Amino acid sequence: MSRLVEPQSGAKAKALVAEAVSIYKPAMSDLHLTQLGHEVRGFANPEEAVLERVPNPQAGQLFLARFTAPEFTSMCPVTGQPDFARLVIDYAPGSWLIESKSLKLYLGSFRNHGAFHEDCTVMIGRRLVAVAQPRWLRIGGYWYPRGGIPIDVFWQTGPTPEGLWVPDQGVDAYRGR
Repeated sequence: MSRLVEPQSGAKAKALVAEAVSIYKPAMSDLHLTQLGHEVRGFANPEEAVLERVPNPQAGQLFLARFTAPEFTSMCPVTGQPDFARLVIDYAPGSWLIESKSLKLYLGSFRNHGAFHEDCTVMIGRRLVAVAQPRWLRIGGYWYPRGGIPIDVFWQTGPTPEGLWVPDQGVDAYRGR
């Protein structure tokens, strides 16, 4: 349960911070993370990749976290040619946060993975939901043109929670150069 606290300064502010830290401060060794803080080579494919989560110290608060992957790559399953996208992942965490190093390695595992744009985008969203169990998640996959046609793929878990501020993903519709 959260409570509103008036702004403080000096010793009282330090005491409030110490109280907040004492409520949530798991030791890193208690988190069982296999990638953060360790040297890890990439994964050959998304099925092998390990996506990890950490406890959300603000689990009682409704907020949005955003990951942007401006240089996401995968392969066309038919031609083997590279496909490029900008991914924007917005989520309202529940009890868990997505651990960002594992997300980076997971996304990198698609580099040699053959799948259509729609499959990659939805697969990533569904995997994030399975691991982190957020209150809400949406993913926008803004794929660069191949064959002259850009493909934008959008997926979300359901309606946006009431009161959640969700800024625009900031990616303009593709226009020829």
